[in-house]
Order: sequence, then structure tokens, then C-alpha cells
Amino acid sequence: MYKSKRTHIAIFIIVVLAVLLGLVNYIKTTYTVRTVYVEGNIHYSEEEVKEMVMKGLLGDNSLYLSLKYKNKDIEGIPFVDVLNVDILSSDTIKIIVYEKSLTGYVKYLDTYMYFDRDGYVVENSSIKTVGVPQVTGLEFDYIAIGELIPVANTEVFNNILDITKLLNKYNLISDKIYFNESGEITIFFENVKVALGGDRATLEDKLMLLPNLLQQLAGKSGTLQMQTYDEDSGKYTFKPEKSG
Repeated sequence: MYKSKRTHIAIFIIVVLAVLLGLVNYIKTTYTVRTVYVEGNIHYSEEEVKEMVMKGLLGDNSLYLSLKYKNKDIEGIPFVDVLNVDILSSDTIKIIVYEKSLTGYVKYLDTYMYFDRDGYVVENSSIKTVGVPQVTGLEFDYIAIGELIPVANTEVFNNILDITKLLNKYNLISDKIYFNESGEITIFFENVKVALGGDRATLEDKLMLLPNLLQQLAGKSGTLQMQTYDEDSGKYTFKPEKSG
């Protein structure tokens, strides 16, 4: 009787193990990732994102990845705020990258310090990021990640945000934005400097005209003087850079 009970228990354990092994094998076989889509990535290539996400023993299993990266806050990866993995089919996933919101960067001790719309430093890097302008003319004694850039007038960050929004709106990619002591703005586009003055009320009117004006100035070097907006004529003076 005792041997019969032990036999039944042993058979039950074997059956349970067989079912579990079969289930594991089914999951491993069925949910092995073969196709990966990546979206939202700017700073990193698709291959770099895949390497970040699909690592470890179960790095190729769609079920595991979808559970591991369910709106997961990311630490230790510059510029990435959240990663999410969606299962499109058993062997196909989509990795969605939510990058940190960057308005601009300042250079500090040979490092690029990227800040958000409110002026808080969110990341530092030795690499420049295309599409994020350098901001110069700000005066501060120190700077630290997670802290507000200590400038005298924090209103400047609203100005920077307005400018970057308008640059994106009109498909303009700026290298640098400069603020002088009076708050006047100069935006750099390769070899052309655009002096906009300090009047925020006419800022969009001026930037709206820039794509066409910059196209006309392609290949030239100098300063486009747009301090005074003339709505009727829409004309501005271009001062070529002196050679030699």
C-alpha cells in the first residue's frame, strides 16, 4: 500500500514535470522573437536599442520582454526615459523608446549638459545630438544633473522653449542659439547667423520666413539682420562675412 502510494506520487511528479517542460518548450518555441520593430529612437540606432533590450537568458522571448519592459522607467541609459515592448504576434515585437525631453544643451567643462523645457539638466554626454541646439550666452557658476541651471533670469528658458518649438514647426535645424546681455537672440545655421533682436511678439513672424530666406542664402556666410520686422516689405539686410 505504501509502495503503491509512493508510485502514484512519483508518477504524478513526473507528469507535472513533463507538462511543465512541455509548456516551457512551447513558450520558448512559440514566443521566440524573430522580427523586431523599433520606434521613438533618436539618439540610438535600431541595433543599439535591440542590444539594450534583448539581453540575458530570455532576451529573445517576447512574453518575457513584454512583462519586463511594461512602461519601465530606465536608469543607466543616457537620454532614455521609458522603454516599452509590445507583442504584435508571438514572434514579433515592437520596442517603443520614450526619450527624455531635451530643449537644448550648454557646454560645461568639455561636457554637453542637456536640459529640459524648465531648465533642469537631465543628461550629460560627450556627444552632440543632432536637432538639439547649443545655447550660449547664459551665465552660471556651476551646473549639476537634476538641478536647475542657476541663471539670474529663468525666463530665458521660456524663450528657449518658444524658439525650439518654432524651429521644429518650420523644419529648421539650428546649430546654436545665443542670448546677449540684453536678451537679444541670434540663431546660427551653419555659416549664416540670424540676428532676431529681443522682441518675442514678432519671433514667429520672423522664423516663418526663414526657410525661404536660408534657401536663398545657401552657400553664403554672414549675418542676416532681422532685428526689425517689416511686415509690408518682408525684406531684411544680409551682411556677408568679410573674407581674409
